[in-house]
Amino acid sequence: MRWIPFVIFFVLAWIEISIFIQVAHALGVLLTMLLVIFTSCIGVSLVKNQGMKNFRLMQEKLARNESPAAEMTKSVSLIISGFLLLLPGFFTDFLGLLLLLPPVQKHLTLKLMPHLRVWRGPGAGPDSGFTMDGEYERKDQDKIGHDKDS
Repeated sequence: MRWIPFVIFFVLAWIEISIFIQVAHALGVLLTMLLVIFTSCIGVSLVKNQGMKNFRLMQEKLARNESPAAEMTKSVSLIISGFLLLLPGFFTDFLGLLLLLPPVQKHLTLKLMPHLRVWRGPGAGPDSGFTMDGEYERKDQDKIGHDKDS
């Protein structure tokens, strides 16, 4: 059981190296390196744009006192996608771009939504407590009878 992460890591490295060799053989090493850098830059900019859009949607839902659980799940897929796009290689770029597709994000959201519980503390919305209306009058300590020595 504890060997599974190591096996996944080595299989992923083997896939990346194999694809890199095939692309380098077809296009040349320099063009392949430029392509890897280019896909990483494009992917990071896509993640940044979608992340900002998702953050605004989350803020709007919170302002309307709605649950932002779907946007939170989408944020998780964006973080994983950004990590995969930063890793050099074509296979991880493919997986990262796959996580940016709305149908994949929707499927991931539907799978993870039953497991999410959003708790907003007391005072999180307009109807989340009670309001007490009253008047008050400030009195000096001498009139109340408090001892100044104590």
